[in-house]
Amino acid sequence: MVIKRGYRALRAAPLVLVLLATGCTGSSDTSDRPKAGPSASGAPAGAVARVCDAPAAGPAKAPAGAVTVDPAVVGDLAAKTESSPPNTTFWLRPGRHRLAPERFAQVMTKKGNRYVGAPGAVLDGGKTNQYAFSGTAPDVTISHLTVQRFVAPNNEGVVNHDMADGWVIEHAKIQYNSGAGLMAGARQQLRASCLRDNGQYGMNAYKTGDTIKGLVVEGNEITGNNTDDWERKDPGCGCTGGIKFWAVDGADVRGNWVHGNRGAGLWADNNNNDFRIENNLLEANDGAALMYETSYNAVIRNNTIRRNNWVEGREYAKKGDSFPYATVYVSESGGEPRVRARTNKIEIYRNVLEDNWSGIVLWENADRFCNSPANTSTGYCTLLVKDLKRCARPGIATAPLYDDCRWKTQRVEVHGNRFLLDASVVKCTTECGRSGVLANYGTYPDWSPYMGKKVADAITLKQGNRWHDNVYRGPWSFVAGDQEQNLDPAQWQTTPYRQDEGSTFTARAGG
Repeated sequence: MVIKRGYRALRAAPLVLVLLATGCTGSSDTSDRPKAGPSASGAPAGAVARVCDAPAAGPAKAPAGAVTVDPAVVGDLAAKTESSPPNTTFWLRPGRHRLAPERFAQVMTKKGNRYVGAPGAVLDGGKTNQYAFSGTAPDVTISHLTVQRFVAPNNEGVVNHDMADGWVIEHAKIQYNSGAGLMAGARQQLRASCLRDNGQYGMNAYKTGDTIKGLVVEGNEITGNNTDDWERKDPGCGCTGGIKFWAVDGADVRGNWVHGNRGAGLWADNNNNDFRIENNLLEANDGAALMYETSYNAVIRNNTIRRNNWVEGREYAKKGDSFPYATVYVSESGGEPRVRARTNKIEIYRNVLEDNWSGIVLWENADRFCNSPANTSTGYCTLLVKDLKRCARPGIATAPLYDDCRWKTQRVEVHGNRFLLDASVVKCTTECGRSGVLANYGTYPDWSPYMGKKVADAITLKQGNRWHDNVYRGPWSFVAGDQEQNLDPAQWQTTPYRQDEGSTFTARAGG
């Protein structure tokens, strides 16, 4: 897997900043972390998926025709899987099931297998086994089972380690593992499950050398992940969060409770497309609630987003960093009609954002494009240019490559949202109440056709990015063009920006 480094890097002109990766810094200091809980304004949270502490119980008796797995026999699950044909159902009796005490002992699944846990059934890796369920067999189901204490390496996963297609994980608890609790394949469904306190990710939706087509993440609780604090171990790795999505085409992320993760809650990074992120409660994550980066075409609606980004936002503010670190961060991403999806823009609407560190920021890095050394998605190009080597002089200086060689923040519409901020709750002053649209001054590499203010002018005035009909309560301000251009609401609404037509602004906090 190519590790993406430095999602926020490259904001300023000096070359040294172009080469540094700032990353998504975690923190071992919990003093500034908010707690998940009721909304002070009574903002609707939707159907909160409280499944970690109250999971649905599995069948107390073996389903008809199922092979019974005995927790008293070490390695019984792997052995019976090996000796049984595809499409077998396995019922794990109550108790702690173990694999052989070897690093690479694992369950090698077969097509159509079903693994069903009885009440109290736990598959425990004992901090010895790296992987739980592996193999490329499609259409495997894992339900009503706790999988815990496996030690997958960084960027690898415990369940569906080999990213097989068509898996269904439901009513499961995947917790206290190293690496990612879960990997993903095409057509995977993750439903009503708990991804808790895993060392790196709850789920790493990445498939080696391929695109994941059709992913459903519904009704899950995703909490406390990145316990190993990878951004501090490897600054700028861009390798943490509740869930990380990489090259996923078609995803429905709905009705989840994503809270208390170190780093971002949900992070879509690199050539994702056609996402619907709706009816989720995203709260008390150390970093952004949601990042949509170098990706395309999404609907983000009807989410409650509260008390996010307190740790990371405050860290950067203490360093004197003037960048508007956002709770919903759209970075080099936009609507693109030439990429097939259920929408041809990024539409962010009917969300409630309450007491977060900043609001919605649209960002485009002028120095980040295909074939640039500053492109932290190493070796990748946009979905519009298959061969990144084409993105070089002289072709890149003119149409169509001038546009198609960069991920553009364009056709983003932000409307019908409620932005509520009580600075006394967040314990901040003016730095935590900002939204905006901006880019850096292009400087690198020396053959770049995007030097100077070209990208900043384009993202701010020419690429169809529009706010309208929102409600603001509290001390909100806006950043436009570049990070030093701070505007009050009246300036934001007038020439040349003309943003937030039909919106209302009230200085007092609350609903």
